[in-house]
Amino acid sequence: MRDFSHPVILMFIVLNALMLGLSSCRDAQNSQSAIQASPAPSVTPTDGVSPVAAVAAPAALNELLQQSWDAYRRQFIQSDGRVIDLEQTADNRTVSEGQAYAMLRAVMIGDRATFDLTLNWAENNLQRKDVNGKQIDNLWSWKWGRTPQGQWGIIDANFASDADVDAVTALIFAYRRWQDPAYLALARTKLKDLWNYSTLVGKNAAGKQVRHFLPGPAIAFQEGNLVTLNPSYLAPYAFRLFAQIDSEHDWLSLVDSSYEFLDAATEISNVRLPGDWVAIDRETGILTPLLSPPPGTSEYGFDAYRVWWRVGLDWSWFKEPRAKKFLEQRMTHLKQVWKAQKKLPARIDLQGNPIVEFESTAQYGMVYFAMQIIDPAIAREIEQKKIAPTYRNGYWDSDSAYYTHNLIWLGLVPPANLAALIRP
Repeated sequence: MRDFSHPVILMFIVLNALMLGLSSCRDAQNSQSAIQASPAPSVTPTDGVSPVAAVAAPAALNELLQQSWDAYRRQFIQSDGRVIDLEQTADNRTVSEGQAYAMLRAVMIGDRATFDLTLNWAENNLQRKDVNGKQIDNLWSWKWGRTPQGQWGIIDANFASDADVDAVTALIFAYRRWQDPAYLALARTKLKDLWNYSTLVGKNAAGKQVRHFLPGPAIAFQEGNLVTLNPSYLAPYAFRLFAQIDSEHDWLSLVDSSYEFLDAATEISNVRLPGDWVAIDRETGILTPLLSPPPGTSEYGFDAYRVWWRVGLDWSWFKEPRAKKFLEQRMTHLKQVWKAQKKLPARIDLQGNPIVEFESTAQYGMVYFAMQIIDPAIAREIEQKKIAPTYRNGYWDSDSAYYTHNLIWLGLVPPANLAALIRP
């Protein structure tokens, strides 16, 4: 198990924060009730600090994770447990992904009250129902907010399987951390529906029959033999966890099909980067790049960042050699760009050219996690130059950067912290 070593700059950030104390509270209004937002202390990253790890750094990192979680909880999570995506101000929406991230982070940090709060809100408000109001399954509608008629409720009843994967993972961890069998029972119930509605039998490029993991219901992502998949939804480590508690379904087969698909999907790119979305013919296994939405394109962007984290976890927790090999081979272009420019573009096309000039702190969180495995020196540079300097008032980038805050936080959590939760 890799014990991540973090630069002392994190220690200085935390120590400065603890000395400054909390500033006054302010109210952030949302659709239904106020989020009581008490800003964390103003923090100025310390310049000129050696990136060489110090003995105190792991403890300081844990303090930082706690501080930033507290800030996120106050800012983004309502008193009733609804997580609000503050970047999407037009509809003040909630997405199932946000509820799942909150659950995952809550159980990782040991905050059972927030875990239960966010779980209960999702279970009570995101249930998928038919026109007669009858529950369809135990998965979550992906989008909730103000409807065109001005009412609050489900806007899109399709489920997003990445959210359900993260939610079930969080439930498994919650059962093992707090020993409540209700969490395990709910996880198994959800897994049954996730298997039935989010997997599909097809073929790979070698003509072998495999089971694909879909981004949501087949009706939304299949047109004839053509199926649209999202590489960042594939979570081999989670499929292993699912196999530990659900013997009725062959979750380990999804580990194999995930790596087969990830390898094939990255070959679409001249620089072997994963794309946000890729289409596959379920009868031939041939992959086709998507050049225009919906749902998205095959360019490397905001969805694809998460591939590094999901694959990296499979190495960190289960020492899967295919995971490390994938990172070593598929991150080559990013390593070259970083070494040449000390920055990474937020989006890259299939030829390896930057589509935009701006950068993404969210990407740096995920790349940092993976680089800890294959190139710790670059990881330290990214943390010092791109992650630590963006941290202010308990947040990375800003107090509305919902996606960035989640990806950075998850990328900073040392996998060793959760070693006790990944074994039956």
